Amino acid sequence: MRWVGPVKVTGNVASVETKVPLATYETPLWPSVGRGAKISMLTERGIVATLVDDRMTRSVLVEATDAATAFSATRQLDTRFEELREIVRGCSKHANLVRIHHEMVANLLFIRLEFTTGDASGHNMATLAADHILAHILQTIPGLSYVSISGNYCTDKKATAINGILGRGKNVITELVVPREIVHERLHTTAAKVAELNVRKNLIGTLLAGGIRSANAHFANMLLGFYLATGQDAANIIEGSQGVTVAEDRDGDLYFSCTIPNLIVGTVGSGKDLEFVRDNLDRLGCTADRGPAENAHRLAVLAAATVLCGELSLLAAQTNPGELMRAHVQFERKKA
Repeated sequence: MRWVGPVKVTGNVASVETKVPLATYETPLWPSVGRGAKISMLTERGIVATLVDDRMTRSVLVEATDAATAFSATRQLDTRFEELREIVRGCSKHANLVRIHHEMVANLLFIRLEFTTGDASGHNMATLAADHILAHILQTIPGLSYVSISGNYCTDKKATAINGILGRGKNVITELVVPREIVHERLHTTAAKVAELNVRKNLIGTLLAGGIRSANAHFANMLLGFYLATGQDAANIIEGSQGVTVAEDRDGDLYFSCTIPNLIVGTVGSGKDLEFVRDNLDRLGCTADRGPAENAHRLAVLAAATVLCGELSLLAAQTNPGELMRAHVQFERKKA
């Protein structure tokens, strides 16, 4: 693990200059993210991170006697939302039911429950609340029987369209405008080349490969390093790495953006009591006495900014023949 940066982040959650921790075996990741971080420090606003949404999900699955009974149950769920919210309040201090989605297949009813979960990433909190809601549904709506506490319509640790559309975790959009002089001097390329490569590689290439709600070069690299360093559930990089990179040539300046709709991070809960994790969260300013969810939101925008730093650096490198491999040889290969 190393700290890289500092990176400059502004936006609707935090305005901060801080180094970020990355735990990885891919040692070129540190200087690559560091280059992106340096560029953020050379711009007036740095990386502008906008937190769009925050929710954790769990889908329960029930079986109805027939499709008509399942359809009737969906109508009841829609009219009894406040009743179900009260059930959640009764079983958790921090969980709050914010939305219900449902889908029918034959006589099967999939119910996707969405919660806010404070500073926790919220996996267990959402499951506990869903368990209480499911028990209530089975007791009060006739013609339904239990199938599973999780129906894979959540969707946890799998790449799916629904997470990209509805979101799971923190939805963060990061933006950076890099002046043409910095693009040339620090990235050794042009805005036009980066924008063109992004379309041909990230958009067309991912389309041909069959990517799901995703068009990026390597979000997963930065997310895994950040998740491991801050005590997150590393398996969540599966849905976390779904996201879209946008690059535009604006009269020689480079507009660069990463949209990450499934950032699953928390500052309390499992793993956060480990000494090195607590130290890292302290250093990031994510353990301060703030309002509900504010520390987790700060952590999310720092994670998203870290992703942008590495994404920008890699795409710039790939516009130049041989640069990527030279970097790996320099930082990874040991001399005999």
